[in-house]
Amino acid sequence: MEVADLRIALFSGNYNYVRDGANQALNRLAEYLLRQGASLRVYAPKVANPDFEPTGDLVGVPNVRMPVKGRGEYRLPTGLDRAALNDLEEFNPNVVHISSPDPTGHRALKWAQEHDIPVLASVHTRFETYPRYYGLAFLEPAIEWILRRLYNRCDALVAPSQSMVDILLEQDMHDDIAIWSRGVDRTVFDPSKRDLEWRRTHGLEDDDVAVVFLGRLVMEKGLDIFAETIVQLRKMQVSHKVLVIGDGPARDWFRNALPGGIFAGFQTGVDLGRALASGDIFFNPSITETFGNVTLEAMASGLPVVAAGAAGSTSLVSNGETGSIVPPGNARAYAEAIAPYCIDNELRRTHGEAGELKAREFSWDAINSVVAETYLRLVKDRRALQEAERTAD
Repeated sequence: MEVADLRIALFSGNYNYVRDGANQALNRLAEYLLRQGASLRVYAPKVANPDFEPTGDLVGVPNVRMPVKGRGEYRLPTGLDRAALNDLEEFNPNVVHISSPDPTGHRALKWAQEHDIPVLASVHTRFETYPRYYGLAFLEPAIEWILRRLYNRCDALVAPSQSMVDILLEQDMHDDIAIWSRGVDRTVFDPSKRDLEWRRTHGLEDDDVAVVFLGRLVMEKGLDIFAETIVQLRKMQVSHKVLVIGDGPARDWFRNALPGGIFAGFQTGVDLGRALASGDIFFNPSITETFGNVTLEAMASGLPVVAAGAAGSTSLVSNGETGSIVPPGNARAYAEAIAPYCIDNELRRTHGEAGELKAREFSWDAINSVVAETYLRLVKDRRALQEAERTAD
């Protein structure tokens, strides 16, 4: 069996209506699979004005606005209606891929089991950690239980980093977990994209050291810790400026928490590559990512990285070589890790160059082939099991 023989039904909670790291990875995977001759159908919420055009055929599923304050731009898939089920039956997949543990993902798993089709689940974020950012930390054990129930009924999982695989194994989510890492577009993210004129127009002098935040402005990205770290850095009287790249519902909160910060707004493509390379130090305090696309992009852009010692970052950042890993939530420790990069130009350059060199290892085609090979393995194993059962009868 070859990749071209695959018929993949991919289920996503957000395939293209709001741009984020997870759906960028899914669209790149879709492009790779289609280029290899596979058949692919995507089932996800549709909106009138998505952030970008989907890769492959997109079938809409029932959904409602996310019932969480500050997350209204996201949609919650609520299941599979008759139209989606009819389309699924007609498409006749030989493997199902679930990328979000929402009600539609649960229904897709049930459908696949009813039709004796193998299921792969990909883990893109640590959903169980989200409630703590909205005053609902008591829900975390229940969410972890729901995730465990879903993932253990799948045939296998893929996760973006070894550190995330270790967490999933510890949580008893599954025992068949492969690494589906992430790649980086070197035509966009590269130190050569640094633009002094762009810096000047945004209030950064040539000798200023800019500490960069990149990502969607939502609280679960660690905005509170980022802001408190900057307060600590100022108390230490370390000269620096703050450059925020991104937008989101918590923008006003973040702006108020970072007086004097430079907010460059949402950037994409070559504009994003220029903005990121025009910074000096990348700071990522988030603990919700399973990989940290933005961390890899910053490394490719030649920036040393200070990040939380959490899933994703610990698999990317070499402590003391390409940046610093700091215990999550410790603003003072973050400030103490950032300060040397603000003061020592040579340290900043050396660690930035080492990170850029490491980023060269991440090729999208090689990375996406892991998922394709996992599909093939699951289909082969299921067919062998079906044949054995027929022989036994």
